[in-house]
Amino acid sequence: MAMQARLAGKRALITGGGAGLGAQMARRFHEEGAEVLVNDLHLETAEAVAKEVGGSALAADVSDSGAVGAMFERIGSEFGRLDVLVNNAGIGVEGNPELTKNFNQRLARQAEEAMSGGPIETHLDFTVELSDEDWLRMLAVHLNGTFFCSREALKLMNPQNSGCIINLGSIMGTAGGAGLAHYCAAKGGILAFTRSLAREVVSRGIRVNALAPGFIETAMTSSLVEARPLIEGATPMGRLGEPDDIAWAAVYLASDEAKFVTGQTLSPNGGYHMSQ
Repeated sequence: MAMQARLAGKRALITGGGAGLGAQMARRFHEEGAEVLVNDLHLETAEAVAKEVGGSALAADVSDSGAVGAMFERIGSEFGRLDVLVNNAGIGVEGNPELTKNFNQRLARQAEEAMSGGPIETHLDFTVELSDEDWLRMLAVHLNGTFFCSREALKLMNPQNSGCIINLGSIMGTAGGAGLAHYCAAKGGILAFTRSLAREVVSRGIRVNALAPGFIETAMTSSLVEARPLIEGATPMGRLGEPDDIAWAAVYLASDEAKFVTGQTLSPNGGYHMSQ
């Protein structure tokens, strides 16, 4: 007897679904029977994935409260029901090439100095050089975006007394990482927000969990050329993960298999960071 699709009958919105982890989640959600709404900053990017999964495309900047409100108003009027929200939209330092280049070079030189046994003369000096603009933009997309989308999604989920929210954290928000203060702060904030919201909405039958990926093969990690050998060496499995490693974890959290799971952080990271 054929098994029922794990997400059959569920409608899911995936933010930042036009590429990378979000696009792969959209594919796996579709395969498991979900109706997928694909959000991205650019409509054409969202449309490409939406077409692939037979879903609908929605363009909005998640860091813009007004744009998020308009997107969810459309979801409410056109679709009525929302069962799953995946807050995946995010940015990395790859959007600032000079910042990325300097960080990678310094990290590699510092590692060489440490391995040679000599004094550390190369310092990352990331936070002291971080601009207001870079700090605020990182928090706006990741932390504000997660809040804005969750708040609007709850306006649809609360009357249903059901729903599931999955927030994308990172091992950088659990273990921390030198030279990524703004990213770590944003991801750490998301994990704390996840736990708080999970306690708040459990009375309505809504579950809230987080994924904290390790280093995964995406465009966001493609710029880590000099740092890659260090990352692989620090990962017990000796490699970066694949988008599917995160997509299948999201399928699990969105499914009824995880009906007793809320306020948790699931971290597929190859052993890079181990906690309780």
